[in-house]
Amino acid sequence: MQALLVIDVQNGIVNFKDFSEEINKIQQIIQDFKAKKLPVIMVRHFDKNEENPLHRNSKGSEIHESVREFADYVVEKETPSAFFQTNLSSILEQLGVDHIFITGFETEFCCMFTAISGYDRGYKVTFLEDATGTTNTEETYEMKGLDIQDFVGTVLNWSEAVEVLYYNEYLEVYQK
Repeated sequence: MQALLVIDVQNGIVNFKDFSEEINKIQQIIQDFKAKKLPVIMVRHFDKNEENPLHRNSKGSEIHESVREFADYVVEKETPSAFFQTNLSSILEQLGVDHIFITGFETEFCCMFTAISGYDRGYKVTFLEDATGTTNTEETYEMKGLDIQDFVGTVLNWSEAVEVLYYNEYLEVYQK
């Protein structure tokens, strides 16, 4: 069985900059999973730093209204991996999931770490590159011309451990 992970689509991230393209793709993928009666699991990150917009009980830590109502489950985490010290593995096991799809935010942290952790736990993992986004830029990493989504997608694809698709490829392969 397949499950969709929607990682860190929270007010503090979504309101950081224009993520309308990513949100639109995530919403379309959610609708596909809902139509197939497959689980949609929202992952919510909490930061311990009270200055951070994702601090627990802050407005910024709430799941964004664009996806909130579609959650079948909500997993709370405090590290980049949605698997580390959370109940995600038990939820997936109870549902009989063997294939997870990764969408959401902070491509190079939470999405990538969760994809790798899922692979390490024996799941087939599909990383939907252009249905992820990040608040970071080429300036953050002091790497002129860096396309973070493309870089992470390329690394994961080269690993041959994680299936990496663009949204249009996802439609061709999985929307049948």
